[in-house]
Amino acid sequence: MTRRHQPTAEDLAAFRAAVDGAIPLRRCDRVIVEVPKPSPRPQQRERDEAAVVGELLHGPLAIDDWLDLGGADSFLRSGLPRTLLRDLRRGRWSIQDHLDLHGMNRHEAHARVSLFVAQARAADKRCLRIVHGRGHGSPGREGVLRQLVKAWLSRCQDVLAFCHAPPSDGGDGALWVLLKAGGKRAGQPGSSTR
Repeated sequence: MTRRHQPTAEDLAAFRAAVDGAIPLRRCDRVIVEVPKPSPRPQQRERDEAAVVGELLHGPLAIDDWLDLGGADSFLRSGLPRTLLRDLRRGRWSIQDHLDLHGMNRHEAHARVSLFVAQARAADKRCLRIVHGRGHGSPGREGVLRQLVKAWLSRCQDVLAFCHAPPSDGGDGALWVLLKAGGKRAGQPGSSTR
C-alpha cells in the first residue's frame, strides 16, 4: 500500500507563488451535456431483410403461397376501397395494353410480366389485360401460370387490383390489372403534373 504524499509548508508556499496574480475564471451556470452516440445500424439485418424481399418477389412459390392463392379470382391492395375492385370488374377503365403468355414457361412468363408492368407504368398506362390461359395445355390440365401470374401481380407494389376478365374478354384465362397512376416522373417529356 502506498501512502499519499502530504504537502509540506514549502510545497504550499511554492504553489501560492506559482498562482500569485492569477485571476479566477468567472463561474457560469452552463451545463455541459454529452451528445449520445448514435445507435449502431443493424447492417446484417438490413441485408437479410433485402434478401427476403428479393426471394419473395423472384423466388419459387412455397406450398403456403399456393394455398394462400387458392381459388382467389381477384386482388385488392390493402387499404384501398372495395369500390375500386368493383369498378375494375365493371370495366370502368379501358384496356390500354395486353400481354399473351400462351406457350411460355414460368421463367419466360415471369420475365415478360415484370417487363410488361414496368413498361406500362413508364408509359402511364393504368389498365392492362394479361392472358395467362386456362391451363388446358399444361400437364394435368392445371393452370400453373394462372396461379403464378396472380402471385407475381399481388407482390408488385405498382398493382392496385386485378380480377378475372369477363367471358367476352378471356374469362378465367385472363386478368384485368389496374396499376397506380403517375408512372412517368415529373419533368420527363410527356409527363403531367397533378
